[in-house]
Amino acid sequence: MKIDGYTRMAAVIAKPIRHSISPFIHNHAYQLTATNAVYLAWEVEEEQVEQSLQQLRALDMLGTNISMPYKKKVLPFLDQVDGSAQLIGSVNTIVQKNGCLTGYNTDGLGFLKSLPKTFSIKNKKLVLLGAGGAATAIVVEAIRQGAGKIHLFVRPESIDKYQAVFAPLSEALAVSIVLHDFSSRDQLNATIEGTDLLINATGLGMDGSSLPIPKEFNFPKGCLVADLAYFPAKTPFLQLAEEQGAQTLNGLGMLFHQAAVAFELMTDKTFPEEEVWQALKLEYPDYVLEK
Repeated sequence: MKIDGYTRMAAVIAKPIRHSISPFIHNHAYQLTATNAVYLAWEVEEEQVEQSLQQLRALDMLGTNISMPYKKKVLPFLDQVDGSAQLIGSVNTIVQKNGCLTGYNTDGLGFLKSLPKTFSIKNKKLVLLGAGGAATAIVVEAIRQGAGKIHLFVRPESIDKYQAVFAPLSEALAVSIVLHDFSSRDQLNATIEGTDLLINATGLGMDGSSLPIPKEFNFPKGCLVADLAYFPAKTPFLQLAEEQGAQTLNGLGMLFHQAAVAFELMTDKTFPEEEVWQALKLEYPDYVLEK
C-alpha cells in the first residue's frame, strides 16, 4: 500500500475496537481498487466522540464506521441521516463529503446480503432472540425486502422499553412486529413453529458456552439458523442447530457485507467482494464457519 501526501484516512470508532478485523477488510479493498487511503481503528472514550468526528472534516477523511457503544451517541453530531438509519435510530457508517457528515446504517443490509443466495426473505417468518441495535437494523431491512411476520423475544423487564422502539417502526413500515417474553418457554415453543429464519442477536454464546435457549430446544424443520456472533465461529447455539440438521450461519458474513456497503458509500467504487472474502478467510480462518 502506497502512503504519500495525498493519502486519505478512514477509521472505525468504538471502545473496545483494537481487536476489529474491519481495518483488514477495508485496507485490502483499497489496495485492490487502487484507492489511496488507509483505514485505522480509533479506540476513544465517550467524551472524545464529538472531537473525533470533527476530525473527519478537518482532515478531509473518507468517513468512519461506528461500533458499540457509540452508534446512537453520534447522531447529534451529524449534518444529515439516511432514512433507514433514522428509522433504526442508530448509525454505523458516516461519510464525509465537502465537510458534510451523513450517517447510514449498513448492518441490516449486511446481514441480508450474508444469507444464502438460495434463501429469499420475501414473505418469510423471522424470529429474533434479542432486540438490540443490530436486531433493529435487521428488522427494518428485512421488512424493506418484503419479510412477512416478525417476532422478537426480549427479557420481560425490557418489553415496555422495546415496545416503544418497535411500535412506531411497525406503524411506519406497515408490518406487524410482535414482542414476546423471553422467559416464557411456552411462548417460545408456540411462536417458533413455522419459522423460516431464527436469529440469535443476544450475544449469548460468545464465551463459547452460553445458550440463549434451553438445551432441549427443538429447531423448526427447514429453518435457517443464524448467530450474529462470529467468534467462536460455531457458537453453542449453532452447534445445537447443526446437531438437529439445520442450516447455520454465523456473523462473519454480516460484518463483511456491512463493511462492503460502507466501502462503496465512502469511495464511490465497487467493492471487490470475492477477492477480499478469500483473503479474509485466509487471514482469519478461526472465524469462518465451514459447511
